[in-house]
Amino acid sequence: MQNHWQTISTEVKTINPWWTYIVDVFKTPKGLEGEYHKIKTRGASMVVPVLPDGRIVIIKQYRYLPDRYSWEFPCGQLKEHENFEECARAELEEETGYRAGELINIGEFMPYNGVADEWCRLFLAKNLEEGKARPEATEEIEVETRRVDEIDRMIHTGEIFDGQTLAAWSLMRPHLFS
Repeated sequence: MQNHWQTISTEVKTINPWWTYIVDVFKTPKGLEGEYHKIKTRGASMVVPVLPDGRIVIIKQYRYLPDRYSWEFPCGQLKEHENFEECARAELEEETGYRAGELINIGEFMPYNGVADEWCRLFLAKNLEEGKARPEATEEIEVETRRVDEIDRMIHTGEIFDGQTLAAWSLMRPHLFS
């Protein structure tokens, strides 16, 4: 089934260090015309850090939009001239203080494909070396550890509600011990 929309025009509305906001004028195969507002990014890396005893390092971070704290795995957008692995290593150390001796690419997913072209690459971090976290000035982060069953429970009770963390856990879970 072929259902390709035709882009008639593209206008960049704003560019910031994290993404570009774009408005396309489009035409569907049925002739309907409209505007599509979208975000273009460099991509993101998310890390699930696992300690030798099987506990998972997870962060509790304040999020402005929902005005509440969110349990998440370390994650961040790629900076200019940075690849996915470099980003994963930097975000892990920045947000948790841990450095990964081993970083395994588990897969990737598109967090919100109706709005952004972003691909998020997921990594399993092992052989961790503890250090000091260096969060950005606007980040309020607490670093915690949880067992696999505790993370499963937090998902089922709604304590973990972040979409990227939920998607990452569905990809990561088969790679972990219960």
